[in-house]
Order: sequence, then structure tokens, then C-alpha cells
Amino acid sequence: MRDLVEIGMGRTARRSYDLDDIDIVPSRRTRSSKVVSTSWQIDAYRFDLPFVTHPTDAIVSPDTAVHIGRLGGLGVLNAEGVWARHPDAEAALARVAEAAKDGAALSEVVSLLQELHSAPIRPDLLTEAVRAVRDSGVTVAARVSPQHAAELTPHLLSAGVEILIVQGTIVSAEHVGQDDGDAPDPLNLKEFIANLDVPVIAGGVSDYRTAMHLMRTGAAGVIVGHGYTPGVTSTDRVLGIGVPMATAIIDAAAARRDYLDETGGRYVHVLADGGISYSGDIAKAIACGADAVMLGAPLAGAAEAPGKGLYWTAAGAHPSLPRSRVAPVPSAEVDLKTLLHGPAQDPQGVVNLFGALRRALAKTGYSDLKEFQRVGLTVRN
Repeated sequence: MRDLVEIGMGRTARRSYDLDDIDIVPSRRTRSSKVVSTSWQIDAYRFDLPFVTHPTDAIVSPDTAVHIGRLGGLGVLNAEGVWARHPDAEAALARVAEAAKDGAALSEVVSLLQELHSAPIRPDLLTEAVRAVRDSGVTVAARVSPQHAAELTPHLLSAGVEILIVQGTIVSAEHVGQDDGDAPDPLNLKEFIANLDVPVIAGGVSDYRTAMHLMRTGAAGVIVGHGYTPGVTSTDRVLGIGVPMATAIIDAAAARRDYLDETGGRYVHVLADGGISYSGDIAKAIACGADAVMLGAPLAGAAEAPGKGLYWTAAGAHPSLPRSRVAPVPSAEVDLKTLLHGPAQDPQGVVNLFGALRRALAKTGYSDLKEFQRVGLTVRN
């Protein structure tokens, strides 16, 4: 039964919960962390760690995508970012870092980001960036927005992309547009996916119904959430839209279960994107039913991050309605390998992110991620 709260005469709202509102309950059994598995597989692609990077230039360059792939995750290039627009992307990002370092106003740094993204996307630069990842031998993934998916996907496929991410702040299977003679037709996600030979991950969504609709398009994975990061993203303030992640993940997992029954066995993966700041949040997201998490800000403090200690999402460069600031993140002062695999000296849950996940599985007695999705949960008062 849904927990409804009356918020005024004749109007009720559903009570929902964020990851901070819940805790994982240990079982009667424990096991060694050396015998648990954190591996994850989507389509034919297997990864040692259940994580995908949030597709932002702040944390993913061709070099870091390769490095993350070798460490067991999936690095996702933003096909509409600076790597596809500027021949010297590192110099472009250095301008952002320098502006923030010099104490420029928030609006000035965002304006610079918008300026850098006003340059046209160059297929030759995009192809070069993707091929640099492909030539390394790791799995190649790239993100496109629904508005540019049809235009950019042929270039990405010819360059060797193996997993395509179609991601926006909010993505639906059914978009209602207006024919003004010039605007391109809205993306029909079902037809788009049917014509591709690579798996597509689509999102974000925040409710059961939209998750089910996206699953019915043929998507291999559905992204839950809008990449919310406290102090960075502002979708809640700008649009009034917020996603309590624990409830959203559980609802999407319910849609996955019902879709599995509906199709007689087609499994669609759920990826949690937002509200994850600490290693415990990763464990909670998977306990709620996520198959993997999308990490953004937790990686931005790594030594290799292109943003040099700054973090923003792709929504920060929107030409008319930016929904992310360029914000400094606490520097972990470690490399990506230590950040992901440890060892940690910091006790706050920001280093050895997946060593902590292994320990969470072990302390609750589960041997792999699918089992761990059945762990007990409590809600804080």
C-alpha cells in the first residue's frame, strides 16, 4: 500500500525516501569479502565493478575512459562535450579551471562553459576521441542527448562505440512536439533502438510507469535519476523536479520485475544516477534494486580527472537554462585506482568505493550483487 500524505484539502502526495533515509540490515550470516563478487554484465559486456561514469567532461576524457575501463568500470564519453568541439579540449577545460580558481562569479564560469559548447560538434574530433578509447581494447561507450541522437549516432557507430547512452535530464518514450516546419521530428526511441546493433541505455526516469515505457522500447538499461549532486545540480530549484532516489530505484526495479514477467524473461538493467556521495550510498542503491550506479562527483577529486577538482554535469552548458554549477569537490588526493579499489586512509567513505561495497556484501552474508538486492532495509524516523 502506498504511503499517502494529505498536504492540503483534497490533495495528497506520496511519501518517498532518499538513500539517506534508509539503512541496510545485516543478516544472520557473514562471509569473507574475498569470496564475494561485484561483477556486472550488460548484454555481452562484462565488468568487474557495477559502475558507469556520469558522462561529463569534468571526469571523462578519452584517457580516463581507458583508465576506468582497465580498472573494471565503464567510462562514458559525452559525445556533445568539449572533446567533440575543440581540437585542444584540455586547453578548453583549463580555461574553466582557471576561471573558477581566480574566483570568477558562478554565472561567469557557467557562461564560459556555455561559450565552449556553442562551438559546433565536429564529427572528425568525435571520431578521434572514440577511436582512442576503442584502440585501447576497453569497452567503448558514449552519451548523446535525445535531441542529437539521430544525428550523432552514425558517427559514433562508425568510430566503434559498443554501448550507446541516450541521456537527458528527463527522457520519455513518448515526446509530444509541435510541427513548426523547421524543428526536427522528436526521437522515436523504440524505432531508433530497433535499428541499432548495439545495446542502448536510456534515461533518466523517476517513476514506475516511465521506466516501464522505456523498457518496452527495447533499451538494455534504464537510468534512474537526474544526476543530482548536492551543491552542484539545480534541477530541483530550476524545474521544481526532484527524485528521492531510494523510492525511484525501487519503483524502477518493480518495473523491471513486471517487464521480465511480461516478456517471458527479458531483463533490463537499472542504473542509479544521483544522490551518491559515499561508498555506503553505492551499497544502498544496489540494495534497493540497482544493477549498477553512475558516478560523477565522487570521481571528480581523483588526480586524473580532467576537471582538476571541479565538477559539473552536461546540463551546466545548456544555452538558455543551465541546471548545474561548476563547483569544487573535496579532493581525495588519490589516483583513480586508489579511489575505486583502495587502500583508504580516509574514514569518510570517499576512497576505496568498491572495496567498501565488497565489505557490505560480506558483512550481510551475500555473495553477489543479485543476491544483495534482496537484503533487508529499514527506514529512519
